[in-house]
Amino acid sequence: MALPYRLVLGSGSPRRKELLEGLGLKFSVEVRPVDEEVPENMEAGAAAESLAAQKAVPFYRDLQDSPKLLLLTADTVVSIDGKLLAKPADEEEAKAMLRHLSGRRHEVVTGFALSWGEQQRCQSVRSVVHMAPLSEDLIHYYVSRFRPLDKAGAYGIQEFIGMAGVEKIEGCFYNIMGLPTQAVYATLSAFCHENH
Repeated sequence: MALPYRLVLGSGSPRRKELLEGLGLKFSVEVRPVDEEVPENMEAGAAAESLAAQKAVPFYRDLQDSPKLLLLTADTVVSIDGKLLAKPADEEEAKAMLRHLSGRRHEVVTGFALSWGEQQRCQSVRSVVHMAPLSEDLIHYYVSRFRPLDKAGAYGIQEFIGMAGVEKIEGCFYNIMGLPTQAVYATLSAFCHENH
């Protein structure tokens, strides 16, 4: 796909970078600090989209000054029992989250925002993960070895815990990794079609 705009990924996630590269797109990566705040009791899809939109805020000036700049930002949340699990603050919180997910199903929702000029298009994609019962030994091994403190819900599907602990998934695997590649590609294709 030949984008008519210069694409920037506004994320420091190596997984999102790898997934976007896998789509064969040319882009640069730029990370700007932003305060991520999710209002209490917000629905998972709305929360993921809100966070993705918040990540675009530090780029607003550039978007207005550069008419050919296209910004992609994203955020992933984990939802269980109607509550959102963010990134754990420390290893103990990571273990507590994994105990909570053990033997149960939960939702992983990634929101992404495509921003250009003064316009923005937001979307979210959900996947369901069925986690097998996780032993204390397995939880301890995973958290101490992989330190998943940068991941919502305290795990990465592409790491050991996904291989050893996930029974099945419903929906897009890449969405659980942090970027719903099919939806992003379709949205970019539509953008190209509208702005060629």
